[in-house]
Amino acid sequence: MAWHPEPLTAPASAAVPVHSQEVLTPGLLGLIGAGAGLSVATLYYNQPLLGLLAESLGAGSQAIGWMPTLTQCGYALGLLFLAPLGDRYDRKRVILAKGAVLIAALLLVASAGSLAQLLAGSLLVGLAATLAQDFVPAAAALAPERTRGQMVGYVMTGLLLGILLSRVVSGVVGARFGWRWTFGGAALSVAGILAAAWRRLPAFRPTTSLAYGDLLLTLAALLRRHPALRRAALAQGLLAVGFSGFWSTLAVYLHGAPFHLGSAAAGAYGLAGAAGALLAPLAGRLADRRGPAWVAGAGAVLTLAAFLPMLAFPWMAPQTRLWVLGVSAVGFDLGVQSTLIAHQTLVYGLEPEARSRLNAVLYVGMFLGMAAGSALASALFQRAGWQGVAGLAVGASVLSLVARRRS
Repeated sequence: MAWHPEPLTAPASAAVPVHSQEVLTPGLLGLIGAGAGLSVATLYYNQPLLGLLAESLGAGSQAIGWMPTLTQCGYALGLLFLAPLGDRYDRKRVILAKGAVLIAALLLVASAGSLAQLLAGSLLVGLAATLAQDFVPAAAALAPERTRGQMVGYVMTGLLLGILLSRVVSGVVGARFGWRWTFGGAALSVAGILAAAWRRLPAFRPTTSLAYGDLLLTLAALLRRHPALRRAALAQGLLAVGFSGFWSTLAVYLHGAPFHLGSAAAGAYGLAGAAGALLAPLAGRLADRRGPAWVAGAGAVLTLAAFLPMLAFPWMAPQTRLWVLGVSAVGFDLGVQSTLIAHQTLVYGLEPEARSRLNAVLYVGMFLGMAAGSALASALFQRAGWQGVAGLAVGASVLSLVARRRS
């Protein structure tokens, strides 16, 4: 297939909704934030349930660890091959189509009778959950330029609360009603947000007329053209290694000796992380005022500082470790999410007409890091215990700081 490059510049009107009088009202902003949160939450419902799922399906800890790994791999693949469609087609129609597939995938997981069906459904959930990354560029397109960072920060608060509170909801529902109810309820929540989006979300003009194959080729061109995009994707991906490694092994760690805690306890740690996510709009305002590079650097330093105390667990009493886990979760969640908002603010300003593709590149880097973190942490936990997970998180955070300066 011959590629005939199309200029990535476009008239200003191409980046706005079809109904140009549409403004980002508080109600519409709330809908977009809820849509991002409820859809991305489907990636994380499995994490507090891994102990229950392993017992239910007779799987070992490393085998069941493939569930979050495949979910995140699916998300990375979906970002690469599906997220750019938001630039080529009406983003509202893309959201509705992906949402329908996500509902079907969640029902497939909820009805799983074997590990193979569970893993296949998890991969499909990851692919379709990329609809969260269609909501975020929609907010960026609707927001005035002077407050874009702040508006993206508000939507990211919804998305991040979806990530973090999903663990709380999943842990409680799983402990009380069983893991199948968790995924069935998730399907209902996505159906509800789709109904609201169909009624309230405006239509968006495509910002490019490139054929699908040519559209994908522009991803590599964007990477070559923008060193800032390369730095952001690599640095965010490395931070995601530790983030994902922590959350994908926490339930198994707490399930065993000396804690013997259930899924509800593992999910409750999501509340600690949610405290950090509530400060996400502050990161957006700081990015507007001090620049996204400053916020990204500060977030990476905070993430490293939050992971470091976990290296001392062998010398701590079990009760002390539980408290340190909670404090660390607040710190590294705030650090990772602040860095992500800063990186999004940065890349959205590179080429406004390519926001979906720029967002796709950033999130592919992040979720490749997530998938690697889940796989590596599961293997390290089985061989070296929690010290292996803590070492992975600290090492990846250090590399992220180096990557910001060298890539």
